[in-house]
Amino acid sequence: MTKRDYYDVLGVSRNATKEDLKKAYRKLAMQYHPDRNPGDKEAEEKFKEAAEAYEVLSNDDKRAKYDRFGHDGLRAGGFSSGGFTDINDIFSHFSDIFGGGSIFDEFFGTSSSRSRSGRRRTTGTPGSDLRVVINLTLEEIATGTEKKIKLKRYVQCPDCNGTGADKGTSKKVCSVCKGSGEIRQVSRSIFGQFVNITPCSSCNGEGEVVDIACKKCQGEGRIQDESTVKIEVPAGVHNGSYMTLRNQGNAGKRGGENGDLVVVFKELEHQFFTREEDNIIYELYLSIPEAILGTELEVPTLTGKALVTIEPGTPSGKLLKMSNKGIKHLNQPGFGDQIIKVIVEIPKKISSKERELLKELAEQPNFKSRITEDKGFFKKFGL
Repeated sequence: MTKRDYYDVLGVSRNATKEDLKKAYRKLAMQYHPDRNPGDKEAEEKFKEAAEAYEVLSNDDKRAKYDRFGHDGLRAGGFSSGGFTDINDIFSHFSDIFGGGSIFDEFFGTSSSRSRSGRRRTTGTPGSDLRVVINLTLEEIATGTEKKIKLKRYVQCPDCNGTGADKGTSKKVCSVCKGSGEIRQVSRSIFGQFVNITPCSSCNGEGEVVDIACKKCQGEGRIQDESTVKIEVPAGVHNGSYMTLRNQGNAGKRGGENGDLVVVFKELEHQFFTREEDNIIYELYLSIPEAILGTELEVPTLTGKALVTIEPGTPSGKLLKMSNKGIKHLNQPGFGDQIIKVIVEIPKKISSKERELLKELAEQPNFKSRITEDKGFFKKFGL
């Protein structure tokens, strides 16, 4: 089953801070905790999924790999992506992340005291992510390449420098939320005291409002533009894998953080090769005489052409290996191999002369089937 994007699992943006990740994980852990959902397998799986996502994104090294290459990056870099199978493993693994004993004591304990959210108000509304697909040949994938793409996206408005306010004016503090960007509602339940925090509808959670809007961007703080983006494609990427360019997406409204640019790689079908992981497969067709007598042939590789020696008596289906002629490993040293699969061609139509020659060859000792010569073989079956 395809793994979901870890940011989607936690419901956070790709610019989320560690504190944002921690809060999102707390919320999901409380929602899907087994004690609240006894016997609910779906809730248990979501509980494990959230723990796995947090385990990766809260680790700087793992998050950096994941941000650039997704789940492939974790596998290629030698990282484990979590994959908790036992609920007790999760409790043990995160027992000290939030301080004290188990992180779930705070969720299900008797104490009614709750720490304030400490939510950091950010300026403006974050921009959305952009997604592009780049077509790659096996040759480009084998060694890595550079691509330039034209991208239409929102950029910061030059007239107001992204504030959304007209020249000579500025933003002012929202009178509804007093600049906090959020509205808090406190309630109590059998699980203790809960604080429900929602974005302020008056300022859309920004804490500030524009008095006189910029004429160029109509108060959004951004305009549409077209620009060229350079993509450094690493060697060894796979079809469907992706990398994330931080802050290269749409600009946010009124000074909000930029979204990300998600680059998805599409592997194009090759004229000669098929790919298996980092190895490439090439089918080499031989005539009967070439297979019997042996020969030396020129075959294509990802970097040019090379000679391969066919030993006398090579059977159809034999695999020959050309070491390090495949695709470079992603984020690791070394290359895959080029595997040559020998296929001996049997002609469907032959001339009368060829037929006579074959009949003559069929009478020679080396062209007789060993099975038909072994009479004992048939005697075993009473034939």
